[in-house]
Amino acid sequence: MVGQSHEALHRIFQKDPTLLTKALQKVLHVPFPEPREIAALNVDLTEIEPVERRVDTLLRAETDEGTYLLVVESQGKVDERKRGSWPYYLSYLYEKYRCEPVLIVITQSSTTARWASRPIRFGFRDWHSLTVRPLVLGPDNVPVIADERQAERDVPLAVLSAMTHGRGPQAPAILESLAAALRTIDPDSAAVFVQFVDSCLADPQAKQMWRDLMTAIQYFWRHPLAEQVREEGREQGRAEAKAEMILRVLEWRGIPVPDAVRERVMACTDLDQLEVWARRAVHAAEVAELFATE
Repeated sequence: MVGQSHEALHRIFQKDPTLLTKALQKVLHVPFPEPREIAALNVDLTEIEPVERRVDTLLRAETDEGTYLLVVESQGKVDERKRGSWPYYLSYLYEKYRCEPVLIVITQSSTTARWASRPIRFGFRDWHSLTVRPLVLGPDNVPVIADERQAERDVPLAVLSAMTHGRGPQAPAILESLAAALRTIDPDSAAVFVQFVDSCLADPQAKQMWRDLMTAIQYFWRHPLAEQVREEGREQGRAEAKAEMILRVLEWRGIPVPDAVRERVMACTDLDQLEVWARRAVHAAEVAELFATE
């Protein structure tokens, strides 16, 4: 069954097709020509025979050097069946559209990235009738964007960074930088990117931190996904839920929280005051900054 993470990893290129060519040029260092136009195509490759085959995302890029089909496959784990399906996809698409197909695989796993990057060769040892060489985007080559200014300069690439690297000790800095950058773009696009990142975060702590950050800057509450979090908040009281969120953000950012501060935050029932503290918690360098003007 296809999961949310699988869908988000390739659908981000449907949301912002230019991100794919930037990834080819800047991440994989492939001299792909600058597109004049990029259009999404039907991903269904099924023929008359009752065998269903679909690529994840299919884009057509018009460039000065010709027309290319960008075939994006989201891959969660090693799957040797792709040795047959990926060459089929490329051959079928070339026959149908008569333009050059380029296979790009995106994964959150370094092991899967190494496997996917191996050429697929058909034929005998010294003469290959067909060779397929996927271009692979994964944790080892997608840049870690943990700087707020860098994230603001290229929000879609920062989203891809969070989707690819959103686990381990570097997750807080990556997610904080992206959370700040989302405030610089239109709310509708931000809401879509919020969902993509949320779907890809497999680490429960990272997912909760992301939701806390989105709550603090109030983007999350504009998205249907927030209803689940709101229901959880109603069970324990809005103030208590907000107070716990503030403490979690501080702790995950590596800021020590003394018992006196913990008690003060948890004892507060003023939602407006808690909202102020929540906003400060996202950027504070030390816990005293929560109460700087009080």
